[in-house]
Formats: sequence, structure tokens, C-alpha cells
Amino acid sequence: MEPENHYWHNLSAEKTAEVLEVDIDKGLSEKKVTLRQRKFGPNSLPEKKPLSQIQIFLEQFRSILIYILIVSGIITLILKEWTDMVVIFFAVILSTVVGYIQENKASNALRELKKVLKVKAICIRDGKEKQVLQKDLVPGDIIILKAGDKVPADGRIIKSSNLRINEAPLTGEWLTAAKHSRFLRKEIPIADRENMVYMGTIVEQGEGKVIVTGTGLNTEIGRVALLIRETREEKTPYQKKLSYFSGIVGILIIFVCFFIFLEGLIKGRGFIEMFTTAVAVAVASIPEGLPVAMTVILALGMQRILKKKGLVRKLSAAETLGSTSIICTDKTLTLTQGKMEVSQVKSQNKTSCMKIAVLCNEAFIENPESPRKSWKIIGRPTDKALLVFGEKMGLSKLKLEKKLPKIDEIPFNSQNKFIATLRQDKKENLLFVSGAPEKIINLSSKILEKNKERIINKTKSLKLKQELEKLTGQGLRVIAVAYGKTKETKLKKKNISNLTFVGLIGLKDPLRKDTKKAVGICIKAGMKPIIVTGDHLLTALAVAKELGLDVKEENVIQGKDLDKLSYREFQKRINQIYVYARVEPRHKLRIIQAWQNKKEVVAMTGDGINDAPALKKADIGIAFGSGTDVAEEVSDLVLLNDNFSVIVAAVEEGRSILNNIRKVITYLLSDTFTEIILVGVSIMAGFPLPITAVQILWVNLIEDGFPSIALAFEPKEKGLMNQKP
Repeated sequence: MEPENHYWHNLSAEKTAEVLEVDIDKGLSEKKVTLRQRKFGPNSLPEKKPLSQIQIFLEQFRSILIYILIVSGIITLILKEWTDMVVIFFAVILSTVVGYIQENKASNALRELKKVLKVKAICIRDGKEKQVLQKDLVPGDIIILKAGDKVPADGRIIKSSNLRINEAPLTGEWLTAAKHSRFLRKEIPIADRENMVYMGTIVEQGEGKVIVTGTGLNTEIGRVALLIRETREEKTPYQKKLSYFSGIVGILIIFVCFFIFLEGLIKGRGFIEMFTTAVAVAVASIPEGLPVAMTVILALGMQRILKKKGLVRKLSAAETLGSTSIICTDKTLTLTQGKMEVSQVKSQNKTSCMKIAVLCNEAFIENPESPRKSWKIIGRPTDKALLVFGEKMGLSKLKLEKKLPKIDEIPFNSQNKFIATLRQDKKENLLFVSGAPEKIINLSSKILEKNKERIINKTKSLKLKQELEKLTGQGLRVIAVAYGKTKETKLKKKNISNLTFVGLIGLKDPLRKDTKKAVGICIKAGMKPIIVTGDHLLTALAVAKELGLDVKEENVIQGKDLDKLSYREFQKRINQIYVYARVEPRHKLRIIQAWQNKKEVVAMTGDGINDAPALKKADIGIAFGSGTDVAEEVSDLVLLNDNFSVIVAAVEEGRSILNNIRKVITYLLSDTFTEIILVGVSIMAGFPLPITAVQILWVNLIEDGFPSIALAFEPKEKGLMNQKP
């Protein structure tokens, strides 16, 4: 038995039980459980040991400039130049302490993932239900899921009753997924595997019986944990450029110092004198005030970004924002509001259409006596949207229910795909039905046109299906409504037929208010916005078009199609792709890596556990304030209000930071090279040393330090977002 080698959604529940050697009714025996716990280990994730405080402090010394200063300090110590030594080591300590304070934030991503696992589960063993710790579950265990439970392991559904699960932390799909036990084809992506449940997701409705197929690192969340652990955190462009700059300066210093030292010896000067002189030149070459000035510039930039609702977690990330050239953004909650809203009503009688939608509705207003702005509406997103739209049309659910009292109801479930309610009218009972358009069309024999019921012929049926295709092609979630008349007082599924079709209602997740404008600014500023989402292709495509992106068929790709592209094929096509749909964590990593291979600076947004590896890999990881702790811990920037426009504002501040850093470097290097020329020429001319190492440090740290820090307060220049990154 090797459970990790199977595509469980592609097997029947019975075949799954056979492969896992378990009796569906009795579950595993305690003897088998013990053996499997030894084989597969605990149902938990390994915890990465965080860096100690000492390790974090020592990390701050990893810089060529710091190495040169330390060597200079050691040499002055050997030469017993005590004052020089104290000043040099003071400069080293000052730089490292500032860096330590800013970077003292260890990554807690895997620790947060482990919190997901600290729950109990109800399972069947030896024919009896019992509660066990999640860590004790093994492949083959039969578990029972109920509303409110956190799914304790990956599993194949045996049977379900109106089971709906929120899989947003794993798939990015914010609408709850309806679950069933039916067989699915092999190539279906994770987000569409309706017969599977996954660790860390939450049961929002119904009940289910499940066979555990994966535990610990063999779960989807376990694979994400491995990706986080294996993903290298890339240096920021700022760090790369500073390392390169430091290397050039270091090589130049060594060359100049060696040349001066050698020249002095050739001219007959003493070894100690020339060694001290070489140290003085080395000290003169290093802009000691640069680390402090840069820290101030970055800290001020972080504060300005915070005022615009962006929390920068890492100091260097504030500058990197200014270099961003690619923004890979999720759709839900970043570009859109993350809620359903009625977009279109296609009916000859819109009032009747919405009346049925309001009455076939499980949502309700908890505080109807309060003002509309303060209403607390409880229910599924679709039901809430229909209820709100109905209220705006003057169709109060409370008033309608008083006028048409409910006699009986068949609640919505994934098998029926509709909700039906029987209402008492003055003359006869009315049956109202709402649900999946294909289902309602099949149950209807007539259609309401101009307040008259007409028979649905082939032409009318074709028109209805074309209208439905048109709405779904716009990325809308579509429901249909119909009604019937009956003398029955009890609802039975078999009696729901010969309905009168009333209309189609299209719902969507609307764009945020400033998103379209913000995306326009991005494009104008030379950045490329790319939609990377776990949502359906049509939904992502509709959002892209609404944002004003010129998206055609060749500009869109799904995760399963991305898998078919080789490295070279993808590198050739990547410039053409603006929308990625139905993507998984590994796809996001591949997208980021491909752009980084093209020397682009990539920002990636995300909020779920599934986004964590990509956020860590990106040059700038951007998490949502409403997202998971895991995403926030590996990110560089947290959006406190989940708004895409905050990213644009942060990028503008990043560009301002870049400009001020350039000004400081130019100012400090001009002084540094003046000192090198002064000392070097004096020695070549045979003059005494014009300035000592301590005096050089005083100039570099104090006299240059304060003016360079003043440059950090330079106001933002106009037209920053009209320039390329």
C-alpha cells in the first residue's frame, strides 16, 4: 500500500478502500493503525528551527565593506593605534546594530502551518466512533466531518450530505466548494476535485464520511510546507546592487592600498609608516556613513508607505518596490471586492424574477430594524447578493413571506442543484424554484413572456441556452428561476416538473473602486500587471477585460496547460501571457522564476497557505491583511486594506526611496574620492600624511553623516510614475 502514488479522485470510494485495505463500515483495527503510524509517521509537519538572536546579529557582518573595516581595525590594534581602532570598530558596531534591529524578524511560516494541525478528529476504528488527536491519523482511517470542523487530513469522500467546504487557504477559490463522492477524471486540478477534502480547509455546511488518503508531508498542505522550506529567499535588487557595488569598491581599495604601500617602500619609506598610510587610505575609501543614511531613508519610506495602508516587514523591501517591473496579482480581494453582487437580470418580468429569487433564499437579515448600512446578513454569498438586490428593488423578504407563507421546502444541495419552496396563495399553492440554469431549463415546459405563459419550443430553448452561454462567457455566476402551480401541500422532488421559466440572474465579484485606475497607472509606469488566480478561466478573463487589459486567447493559460510547456516554450510565450487561471502553488513558483530569469523584478500577491512559497520566492511578496498568518510571515509587504491601489502607492514611494539613495551615494562617494586623492597624491609627492585615519572617520561619520541623513528627507519628485522602473 503506497497511498501517495494514487490519483484518489480518479478512483471510486470502494476502490480507494480496497487500495488502502480498509473496511468502509468498520474502519481500521488498532493493530493496523499502530503499524501504519510506524510506517507513515505522525500526521504533522516538521518545524524549522528559527535563527537565534546571535545568528541574526552575525548575519549583519556579511558585507565586503564591513570585512574591510574589521581588517583595518585589527591592523590598527596590532599597530597599537588605539584611537583609530576604537573609531573604526565603532563604525562597524553602529552599522551592524542598525541592521540587526531592522532585520530581527525570523520566519515563522512552518510554525504557523503546524497550528493548522492542532485539532482533534472523529474517526471509526474497530467499528466504533472515537475522537483522536489529528497527529495520530493514518492513511486508511475513516473520519466523520461536520459543519465547523477543520479537515484533519487529505481524504476521498465516501458519502456526503449537502457538504460544502471553504478551500480558499489552499486553492484561492473564495466560494465554498460543493462536495460529492462521484468518480472524476484524472486530469482535473485540485480546485475542481469535488470528491476530495484537504487538510487545513474548513467545513462550512453539511456532513461527510471520508477515507484518509494522505497525512503529514503527503498532504497538499504538506507539499506546500516542503516548497516553503526548499524555496530560496532571493536577495532584493538593492542587496544585489549593494553587494556588487561593495565588491567593486573593495577591489579598488585593495589595489590602491597595495599600490601606495609598494610605492612608499620603493621610495625608501619605513614598513610601519607605509602600512599605517595604507590603512588610512583604506579607511578614506569606505563611506562609513552610507549604512546609517540608507537605514534612515528606508525607515522613512516604510513610514510613508504605512500611512497609505501598506506595512513593510523588511527594510530592504521598501527600496525593492521602486524597482518592480512585474506585478503578479491574485483576483479575489485584491482586484475585486470578494463578495457577490447581482450584475444582470435577463427576464421579461424582472420583478417576478427577483421575487422568486428572494423567496427561494436561505439568507436572512439578522437586524432588519437597523439602517440598511448596518445590516448583518447571514447566508451563502449568492443568497446574500440576491437578498440585497431584492431589497433595493423594494422586495422585502419579510413582507413577501407574510404575504406568501411557506408550506414546505426542499433545501439546496449539490445533488439536486436547486432549492424549491412551496408557498400558500389565496387561490392555490405556488411552487418557486431557483438553481443551476441547466437544471431549471430541463424542469420547465413553459416560459414567461410579456406576462403570458408560452410553450418552450426548440427555438425558445436554443435562445435560452445562447443567453446562458453569453452570461457565463462574461465570467458571471448564473442562476435561473421558475415557478409552478399545484394543489399539493407536501413537496416531493419527483413532482417538481412542468415549471414556467421566468429568467436568468448573473452575479459577479465586482472590481474595487480604484482598481482600474491603479492598473492603468502601473502600465503607464512601465510595469506589467499579470492576473494569477485559482479561479475559473472565464471569471479571470472577464476581470482582465473589465480592467481594460487587451486580452485575447493567446494571452491566457490554465495551470494544466502550463504543465505541458517545456522550459524553452514557456520562456518564449511568457511575454504574451497576461492571465493565469486554475493555478496551483508550483505554477506560481514557475511563473516567478521565469520572469526572474529574464532579469525582471517580480512582485507577487497572495493570502492563502498555498501562496506562501511564491511570496517567499518573489522579489517582493505582498500579503493581504485579511489573509493567513503563513502568508504574512513570508511576505515583505502586507496590505492592511487588501487593495491593489496600495501596491501602486507603495511602488511610487519605493521609487522616491531609490532617488534619495542615489543622491546619498553620489554625495558620500564624492567626499570619499576626494580623501583618496588627497592622501594618495601627498604620498606620491613626498609630503607628510595630510589627514589621519581618525580624522577621516570623523569626516565620514559625523561631518558627512548629518548632511547625508538630511538627503533622506528630500521630497518626492514629480512624474515618478511616468518613468520606467
